[in-house]
Amino acid sequence: MTRARSTTPAAPVEFEPEFVDGLKKIFEEMIVFNQFLGLKVTSVTPERVSARIVMRPALVGHYGYNRAHGGVISAGPDNIGALAVMAALGARHMDEPPAQRLHRFAKVGTVDLRVDYLRQGISEYFDLHGQVMRLGSRVASTRMEFYGADGQLMSTGAAAYMVS
Repeated sequence: MTRARSTTPAAPVEFEPEFVDGLKKIFEEMIVFNQFLGLKVTSVTPERVSARIVMRPALVGHYGYNRAHGGVISAGPDNIGALAVMAALGARHMDEPPAQRLHRFAKVGTVDLRVDYLRQGISEYFDLHGQVMRLGSRVASTRMEFYGADGQLMSTGAAAYMVS
């Protein structure tokens, strides 16, 4: 016997302010390296997350050009990819209270990261966007983008994260 699939679209998931605030606290305050980067979360939805890093002297990799260090351009996408995984996990487990979903972050870790540098990191700030392409039971695959203040794409990334 074949079961008919439901054609009713699933209701969109909306995160509670407690969950979003908790993710921001983890990424902006509790991860000390993100404090150094100045990473500020600007948007969290189950489908896409965004953050901003404001350029400052501590992030310079080439003093002659005031260019962001390549480590900033790779660490930013790595962090936004992890944030995207947390948002996707949060959406998958909406039956759990926000505090329990936030605890799942402890298991998330980068397995593989690829960053393609497309332009020099010269900008007053950088906007980062990330989304999960596939969330499995053990591994999540993500895609990330790193933009300059002028809207130009400066780097792209793809990563795999352990989720269990």
